[in-house]
Amino acid sequence: MADQLIVQARELLEGQIDFEGQRKAELFTSSLLAGAGLIAFIIGYIQQDIHLTLWVGLLGTLITALLVVPPWPFYNQNAQKWLGSSKGGVSRGKGMGMGMGIVVDGKKIN
Repeated sequence: MADQLIVQARELLEGQIDFEGQRKAELFTSSLLAGAGLIAFIIGYIQQDIHLTLWVGLLGTLITALLVVPPWPFYNQNAQKWLGSSKGGVSRGKGMGMGMGIVVDGKKIN
């Protein structure tokens, strides 16, 4: 029972996102923080209250963190297929093993 909970917690907190998800997260972070800063500035300027400006900015930062930090499923929609490992050892001959035995799209790279 406890092992199942630990496995579920680990899977939840592992945080796997793909490259496109990383790009989305960076875009969301930049946009949301800039928007929150602008809104905080405008509200603080209108109200003439620096304390309110800081609280609105903090709220925007917390909302941004909730949208960006957890590994939401839409951050992992474009998973990459990775090459499998080769069974042979690395060749240290003339080419120092660079590109030896790597197959990409059915073609061997030399």
